[in-house]
Amino acid sequence: MALLEIKNLSFTYQGASNKALRDINLEINQGDFVLFCGESGCGKTTLLKLLKKQLRPNGSLQGQITYNGTNIENLDEKQSVCEIGYVMQNPENQTVTDKVWHELAFGLESLGEKTAVIRRKVAEICGFFGIGSWYHKRTCELSGGQKQLLSLASVMVMNPSVLILDEPTAQLDPIAASEFLQSLRKINQELGVTIIIAEHRLEEVFPMASKVVLMDKAQVFLCDTPRNIGQRLANDDMSHKMSLALPTAVRVFYKTQGTGQTPLTVNEGKQYIASNFAGSNTTCSFEKASRQEVALQISEGYFRYERDLPDVLNGVDIEVYKNEFLCILGANGAGKTTLLRVLSGLKRLYKGKYRLWGKKIKDYNGNSLYRGNIACLPQNPQNLFVKSTVYDDLMETAKVVNANVEQCKSMVEEVAQKLDIAHLYQSHPYDLSGGEQQKAALAKILLMKPSIILLDEATKGLDAYSKQTFAQVVDALKKDGKTIVMVTHDVEFAAEHADRCAMFFDGQIVSCDNRVDFFATNRYYTTATARMTRPYFTNAVTVDMAVELCNLNKGAK
Repeated sequence: MALLEIKNLSFTYQGASNKALRDINLEINQGDFVLFCGESGCGKTTLLKLLKKQLRPNGSLQGQITYNGTNIENLDEKQSVCEIGYVMQNPENQTVTDKVWHELAFGLESLGEKTAVIRRKVAEICGFFGIGSWYHKRTCELSGGQKQLLSLASVMVMNPSVLILDEPTAQLDPIAASEFLQSLRKINQELGVTIIIAEHRLEEVFPMASKVVLMDKAQVFLCDTPRNIGQRLANDDMSHKMSLALPTAVRVFYKTQGTGQTPLTVNEGKQYIASNFAGSNTTCSFEKASRQEVALQISEGYFRYERDLPDVLNGVDIEVYKNEFLCILGANGAGKTTLLRVLSGLKRLYKGKYRLWGKKIKDYNGNSLYRGNIACLPQNPQNLFVKSTVYDDLMETAKVVNANVEQCKSMVEEVAQKLDIAHLYQSHPYDLSGGEQQKAALAKILLMKPSIILLDEATKGLDAYSKQTFAQVVDALKKDGKTIVMVTHDVEFAAEHADRCAMFFDGQIVSCDNRVDFFATNRYYTTATARMTRPYFTNAVTVDMAVELCNLNKGAK
């Protein structure tokens, strides 16, 4: 008997006309590692929430979900809470106490466990995850990666049989994301816990899965092993939108007409290149952007949030050129968002100089700084929403820059078509998926018609196809003369689309170079393509570069 069985499941949100899920039929067995993937808004999050009855959204449900043969709705509260664990995308939404030890103990305390049992279980879980050194820390002092691992540990201390995770790596830097996913592998392999995870970043989690469920338009499009999913998408000439999200090794394999077993990991991809394309070391040519007028400049900038706290910006120097797309990367908690707040004028340096278009930042008042000049998309897009529908929210922003109602409607229609969000007009912004919220918030930013756009994790929650659409928007903005600065953990996106990339560490920009040289010379903080093609190709940092060089080296081995 399947551990979880979904039969003829359909779901419609309250007040909605279209189904969020349609005729879902799935079986999940004990010990499975199931990966759900698909476009933003395809129904992944809705389905995952329906597996946890305490999180079931309001709406009409047909069909049924059973756990060990019992309908989910009929499970008693303790069994549902303990045996079916759920980790959210944003750990801030799941943290309920101010101390690490109390966060770990909170669930057990709520169940009325004895103090001695709680202390033993908390000690055990700290040892399993290696987080004992955090035990007495305040939860607010943890980095993003640490908070997400704490959320996972707080769920695992309840000893669940099933662990459900909704895009848990969306806000993590690449190294923290890798460590988090390795923890999931350990939980699955060593404890036999069934893992159900929805993800957009498939590079590492795809090979871990025992089963991949590809969703499309509220339905299950494919359900198979990772290798078979790759092969079935390839047999469709890689035309499906989700083929863009497949791991680098899979895409290179099929784009170079590979035969035999599909490689899934970087190591398998490296062996494939070594066997078929390794010859003399080959370099891929690329065009370097020329320097132009300086749009933003900070010289020897220092900032801290309070007088007795350490500096977050510690002598930072940065120049951003007009009409360029600069990506700033670095670990969680390094201070990248703080730098963006200073660049936006929301925070002021206590020492150092900040010039915008050659003028001191203090020479700008609120209107001259933000109307048609600078706009910033925050890390949490919900901070921008003020109305009960997406359309009203967009109109509210359009009216700030244009008093004519008809022109406002035209502006909204134009940006909605550009970002493909017109179908979300009547939705409440908080009911949207993470990726849809990102696009709706970006639409509000674009309506302000700024010359400089600051983005904090703008690709977070976006599927691969939506990222491609976003890249086209960025390219169009650059053609219109806009300057774009984006803080991101998405190394693959930065490697493919940025003009320059900068590494933020220890309160400073420690490295800044064109996108190819930046990632080609990094060993750990780089793309899967770069890791996979070394030492055979010198500077292949994207899939297209790797494919180009493979084709040049055919028959070399």
